[in-house]
Amino acid sequence: MMLTYVLPIKMAVFVFIFASFFLVIPWLLYSYRKYGFFSVGYSIISFSFIFYMLSALFLVLLPLPETRDTCSFQSANTVYYSLTPFTFVTDVAKNSAVVWSQPATYIGIIKQSAFWQAAFNFLLLLPFGVYIRYFFRDKRYWKHALAAGFMLSLFYEVTQVTGIYGIYNCPYRLFDVDDLLLNSLGTLAGFAVAPIVLALFPSKETIQSKRHHIFEKDIVTPIPQLLALWIDVLVVRISFSLTSWLFPAYTFYDYMLYSMLYLIVFFVIPLCWNGKTIGTNFMRYRLTNAGSEKPFWSYIGRRFLALYLTWLTISLLGETNQLDIPMSSAFYITHVLVTLVLILVNLTIWAVLIIHVLLVIVKKDRRLFYFDSVADLVPTRKLTDSDRENVLSEK
Repeated sequence: MMLTYVLPIKMAVFVFIFASFFLVIPWLLYSYRKYGFFSVGYSIISFSFIFYMLSALFLVLLPLPETRDTCSFQSANTVYYSLTPFTFVTDVAKNSAVVWSQPATYIGIIKQSAFWQAAFNFLLLLPFGVYIRYFFRDKRYWKHALAAGFMLSLFYEVTQVTGIYGIYNCPYRLFDVDDLLLNSLGTLAGFAVAPIVLALFPSKETIQSKRHHIFEKDIVTPIPQLLALWIDVLVVRISFSLTSWLFPAYTFYDYMLYSMLYLIVFFVIPLCWNGKTIGTNFMRYRLTNAGSEKPFWSYIGRRFLALYLTWLTISLLGETNQLDIPMSSAFYITHVLVTLVLILVNLTIWAVLIIHVLLVIVKKDRRLFYFDSVADLVPTRKLTDSDRENVLSEK
């Protein structure tokens, strides 16, 4: 019987790994934007919830029939539903040969497939109740848990009885009211025992307390800074792709367009937006100088040049490596040597950048990335007067 569950679990693992690949960056953006830090415990709970929901769905639906014409291997009088509650109790008692006056015969109950089927349906949504307790916390929400468990179970049963909403011309599994009852009770049981399990993970109150501390102490860790930079670079690339698609041009003009977009995203926007780029605004911080009386544009300009020259150097090195000189040319050997040197230079630049990023992340002090360090800019979560007015107006 356990083999029946192997395929759904394997499929859930495969889909979960595939989905997680696309969810990592959005999850990091969400976590650092909302809390200002990455909570391992909260992330485990959230991603395990996704895996659990996938597993539960696949356990209910898999294995799928080999043909969409499921009516062809079913008799004409096939019944697709059971609306009599507690039928599983009768089935277990009928097939187990239990004599209630003889406790020694009770062991026969757990030897019946009907018992294990009922136990599976009870346990299927028990973790769902645990997750609901974590998200809602208050034990007064047990009615919500019971209703959510019933609705989720009803969704599963309707999906089965409709042949996955018409994909199969006949249902391939039974709509059973006992499944609704056992799934709902399992959810309620999970809600009740949740505190025992959740004691191993940080509470939402603990996460909120740490969030308050980070925002109060004006801490902007390296990861949200990298995410903000990633957003800004992504904006440049998307804008470039859209513009170059509408107005195709040669390589020189592509570089001119890219340079202009870099200037707008990394210089014009933060200069006009109190030190905020699109990325830093999304990650809820801005850039400010260390109190010098120099014009702010000079700081933003140095940051722009540090980022722009890094991109331009790497890009030009890549363009040079693509030059094609025939072997018959007198400059072929020179071209090969120059290409090897340029490749080595390119790899060295990337190695230095990667080591620099890792050092900034690993260091516990507030070490800055090179583009902020050369510009004498620091990230801050403190609101400007205009930002504070906007927050008050939203309230």
